[in-house]
Amino acid sequence: MDLVRHGSDDGGRVNSPSRETLLRENQDPEEDGYAYTHSNPMLKSVFTMMFARNTEEAQRSIDGQPSYDRLQTSPSRCPGGRDFRIVLVLTPFSILMSGLALVFAGFLAYCMFGRKENAVTVQENGVGRLPFMGYNTWNAYHCDIDESIILETARLMKALGLSDAGYDHVNIDDCYSEKKRSASGDIVANKQTFPSGMKSLTDKIHKLGLKAGIYSDSGWFTCQLYPGSYLNEERDIKTFQDWGFDLLKYDNCAVPFDEVIKEGIVGKYTRMSNAIAKLSKESGKPPILFSLCEWGREEPWLWARRLGQSWRTTGDIEPNWNALASILNENSFYSWASDFYGYNDMDILEVGNGDLTFEESKSHFTAWALMKSPLLIGTELSKATQQTLNILKNHEIIAINQDPVVGKAITPFRWGINPDWTHNRTHPAQYWSGESQNGTIFMLLNVLDEPADLFFSLTESPWIRAGRQYAVRDLWSHTDNGTAVRNLTVHNVPPHGVVALLLRDDGDEPSGTQPPCARPEWCMDKDGTPGW
Repeated sequence: MDLVRHGSDDGGRVNSPSRETLLRENQDPEEDGYAYTHSNPMLKSVFTMMFARNTEEAQRSIDGQPSYDRLQTSPSRCPGGRDFRIVLVLTPFSILMSGLALVFAGFLAYCMFGRKENAVTVQENGVGRLPFMGYNTWNAYHCDIDESIILETARLMKALGLSDAGYDHVNIDDCYSEKKRSASGDIVANKQTFPSGMKSLTDKIHKLGLKAGIYSDSGWFTCQLYPGSYLNEERDIKTFQDWGFDLLKYDNCAVPFDEVIKEGIVGKYTRMSNAIAKLSKESGKPPILFSLCEWGREEPWLWARRLGQSWRTTGDIEPNWNALASILNENSFYSWASDFYGYNDMDILEVGNGDLTFEESKSHFTAWALMKSPLLIGTELSKATQQTLNILKNHEIIAINQDPVVGKAITPFRWGINPDWTHNRTHPAQYWSGESQNGTIFMLLNVLDEPADLFFSLTESPWIRAGRQYAVRDLWSHTDNGTAVRNLTVHNVPPHGVVALLLRDDGDEPSGTQPPCARPEWCMDKDGTPGW
């Protein structure tokens, strides 16, 4: 559509067009100020027909015969002083079409901005802003649990300083209930292993200043064939709240295949999410924190944050390096999904279990914490060594996991021994970085079976500014290690070992640092001279 302007540039003085000019532009010479004409015949036809009362009227307009009932013109001024007028064709049909257009625009805006339930929005319901921390019974005890074990664990969390470090949940996993529901349809705590009842147990946990978590399943049964919550979501979440629990881990066994076809895995988990929200609204109590355990089968990092506060990303963890490396590898491709109120759950910690070496345990804990996974201790605290406790209580690592300013996890910036974006279960990405409220975080992993030197350019991380030097803090030795300029090398990292660093901006790099560009292969001078 071309803008035809009448007038001159001499001080905005307007010259009236001749009758011949108006006729050439298909304008009624008796009317003044026709401003727009279509150079494209198809566009002209479309616009004319939209605002004509009927096809006969539209055809007259296309043929160059004015068909409007009346014209309303409004003079306006363009830059440079030119005046022009806009013609508005008012017909019953044009008014109708305009109204329909407004209705459609409103409907479109509602679909885009109003229907939040259809968007992958964060579940900001007042709980779970940061990754939750605590203890889970499964890795250490499996089904061999009772109320004395739970209470002893809670007391040890206090006595060993773990609650002071941030571990404030005591979560009971599978096998706590009777095999059958009550006559009224409720889940019943096992009378032999929990003789005092669940409410008595959670009251004692709460008196220690801790929170209590419980387990159920989105299928007909739990993974150990105790009653699941499918089709009993509202009944069961009410039971768990009455018992005094603050968190629900929700597993994925005994899937009702006929119903999954109808509502899908997302629908199956949505049922419990809706039940939690409904109960909170009706009771006036904070919602129970919802931890989805779907094992990553249906890519929960794409949808689960609108349902709960965490979601498992893989199958079950095991206390060996190959299992840890596999989980690290999987999560390297969607670590971006974690943020406030919603986190990838890399599973219960195995620190202190199996045949993990000290270095492997450090790597395990560092990766889980810096990738913003929930941190759940999974070893018998009565047998925990001081070495295990030192790892679990590393306050500088925990501070990043619990950062109140930055919710995002670290992500890989270079895979290292493999080409970037390589899926390798035994040799995951080695070089990671991310933001924190106190500086830039780096995690370096030696995924090899022998010691290795790990080298990187600082500006490989997007959080580092070129031309600056950075103070280096080691988050395991808890020491300040001078400044780094452009590059950093860590020598002799143990097999399966980790380096965790916090870099803080420490001013301009020393003048005269060569080469002029930190990464010559990326640089070019303003005159076109390449940096290499």
